[in-house]
Amino acid sequence: MAVDYNTNKKVIKKEVSYLGRDFSDIRTNLIEFAKTYFPNQYNDFNESSPGMMFVEMAAYVGDVMNYYVDNQYKETLLNYAEEKKNVYNIAQAYGYKPKTATPAITEITVSQTVPAKSLGGGEYEPDLDYAGVVSRNSVVATDTGVEFTIPEEVDFRATSALDPRDDILFITSSAGVPQNYKLRKRVNCISGTTIDEAFSFNSPKKFDKVTLGRDNVTEIVSIVDSNNNTWYEVPFLAQDTIFETTENSSLNDPTYTQYQSDTPYMLRLIKSTRRFTTRVTDNDRLELRFGAGVSQNADEVLIPNPDNVGSALGLGISRLDESFDPSNFLKTGTYGLAPSNTSLTVTYRYGGGIEHNVRANSITRPKSVTFTIDDGNLNSDNVTESEDSLEFTNFNPARGGSSGETINDVRENALAYFNAQNRAVTRQDYLTRVYSLPQKFGNIAKAYITKDTQLIESDDNQIEEIENPFSMNLYLLGYDSNKNLSTLNEAVKQNLKMYLSQYRLLTDAITMKNAYVINIGVRFSIVTQRGFNKSEVLFNCIQVVKNHFNISNWQINQPIILSDIAYKISTIDGVASVVPPVENNPNNEIVLIEGKFDTESGYSGNVYDLNSALKNGVIYPSLDPSIFEVRYPNQDIIGRVVGDL
Repeated sequence: MAVDYNTNKKVIKKEVSYLGRDFSDIRTNLIEFAKTYFPNQYNDFNESSPGMMFVEMAAYVGDVMNYYVDNQYKETLLNYAEEKKNVYNIAQAYGYKPKTATPAITEITVSQTVPAKSLGGGEYEPDLDYAGVVSRNSVVATDTGVEFTIPEEVDFRATSALDPRDDILFITSSAGVPQNYKLRKRVNCISGTTIDEAFSFNSPKKFDKVTLGRDNVTEIVSIVDSNNNTWYEVPFLAQDTIFETTENSSLNDPTYTQYQSDTPYMLRLIKSTRRFTTRVTDNDRLELRFGAGVSQNADEVLIPNPDNVGSALGLGISRLDESFDPSNFLKTGTYGLAPSNTSLTVTYRYGGGIEHNVRANSITRPKSVTFTIDDGNLNSDNVTESEDSLEFTNFNPARGGSSGETINDVRENALAYFNAQNRAVTRQDYLTRVYSLPQKFGNIAKAYITKDTQLIESDDNQIEEIENPFSMNLYLLGYDSNKNLSTLNEAVKQNLKMYLSQYRLLTDAITMKNAYVINIGVRFSIVTQRGFNKSEVLFNCIQVVKNHFNISNWQINQPIILSDIAYKISTIDGVASVVPPVENNPNNEIVLIEGKFDTESGYSGNVYDLNSALKNGVIYPSLDPSIFEVRYPNQDIIGRVVGDL
C-alpha cells in the first residue's frame, strides 16, 4: 500500500497477470488473484460453486475479447488478412488496384482496298490518297455478341518495321493491269463492352466520389464534362501531370516534323487540375474520387516553409533533428478540382471472363467503327468503294480472358507492386519501361543499359577506369522499313526522354546513345548422307541458319557461339557432318563468320576485328555495346556441300 502525497489518499496496488489470453489461462489467473487479494472473502473454488460461475463467465468474456482483438490486428496485415474488404483496402493503400475481371486479347487484321496508281513504265503501286484511318476505341464484335475494342488508331497511310502494312495486289484487269490493292494491318484488340454513364454535380464537395453502375470495369476510356473539358485519371490526386499525345506536325512541333514518317506522334506532359483516381470497392464496383479544390486557378506546388512543413521547423536547435514527412514537399493546394455545377459523362469498358476467349475468324462484325478518308479532290466513287471495303478478322483465337483475382492473387500482386513503387530502380526496370513505349511514339527495337564509366589519371600517370554510380548509358537501336537495324531519330529519343522522366529516380542521370551494328556473313560446309537430295538438304541448312540469326532473337552484347550454329545444322535430315570451310578460314573454325562493312552496299560501315574477338569458339562483341546482324540473309549466308557418305 502506498500514499499519494498530492491527494493524501491511500493507493492500493495489485499485481495483475497479463500473460493469460485463452479461457483456461484467464480462469487460472482470476482464481490466483482471488486467493491472493480476497482470501477471507471467498475461498470456495469448487466447480459447482456460484462464485466459480462468475469467474468462468469473466474468463469467457476475456477469451472472446482476445479473439477479436487478435483477429482485428491480423486483418490489418496484408499477409494474413482474409476479409475481402480489408485485403482490397490494404492493397489499394499500397497502390495496387485489384482486377475484378480480365479481358481477352487477340490480334485482329484490318484491311481495305485502294485503287492502283501508275508510276510509268508499267510500274504500279497503291494509291495511298485513298488510304483511311480507323479511329481509336473502335468496336468490333463476334456473331455471339462478344465485343472487342481496338485501343489505338489504325492508319493505313503509314508503315514502319514494328507497324507494317501489307500491300497485296487484289484485282487486275483482263489485260493484266493492276486495278486495286488490298492494304492490311495487324493490331491488338481487347474484349469488353463500352458504355457511357452520366453523373450530375451541384455545389462543390471536397473529395467527392461516385460509383459506376456496372461490375467488372476493366478500363476508364474517357471522362468529359458538360463544357467539353476532359478529366484525366492519375494514380494519386497530388500528381498534376498527365501524358498527352500530339500529332507530329509542323504546326505542333516543327523541330521533329522531319521524322514524321517514323514517329507519327509526340509525347507531351501537361498539367491539369481536372483529374481523378479510381478505387475498387468490396462489391467489385469501381469508385471515382475527385479533388478537393474549388478554385479555377492551376495547381501550384507548395514551396517548403515553416507554415506548410511543420511548426517544429526552425524553433530552436533542439528541434532541428526532428523527422518531417517528405510528402509535404510534394503536396499541392487543391489536389485537383472538385466537379461542380456540371455533368460528367464517363465512358468505360467492362466485362471479361473465360467466355471472351473466342475462336479464330470469329471477330468480323463492325459495331461502332469510325473510318475516315481525306477525300479532298478525290474520285467520290473510289472513296465510297474504299470505305465499303473495310474488313476485320482474327486469324488467331482470343486468349487471356478470366474471372477476377482471388484474395490470394490480390495479396501477392499487391506485395510485388509495393516493392516496385512504380519507379525504375534496377536495369531491368528501365529496360521494361523502354520497351513499353507505344509504337506510335517511335519503334525501339533493341535497348541495353550499363553504368557510365570515366577515365581518370592516377598519381603515377596511369589511366584508370571508374564507374559513375549516378549515371547510366542507355544504348538504343530501331528498325528501318525493311526491319534492318538502324539508329533512332531525335523525335523518338525525345519521346523516350519524356516517358522516362515520370519513372526515373532523382539521382539517376541517363545518357541515350546509339549502339553499334556489326554486320556479318556466315559460311559453312556440310557432308550429306547418300540417298538425300543435296540441294534440298543445303536449302534446309541455310533456312535454319537464317532462323538462328533472325534479328528478333538477338540482343545487344550477345556473343556468337559457333558450336550452336553447327549443332543446328547437324540436326537437319540428310546432314552427315559439318566441316570447316576451306576458304579464308585461318583458324579452321567449323563455321566461318565474316565482317561486312561496305556502306555503299547498305552495311553499317562499322569495322570489327572478328579474328581477335574469337576465343574458344565464341565471337564476343566489342567493349562498346554492339549487336551482330546478318543484314542480307539471302546473300550473306552461304553454304556448300563438299561430299557425301
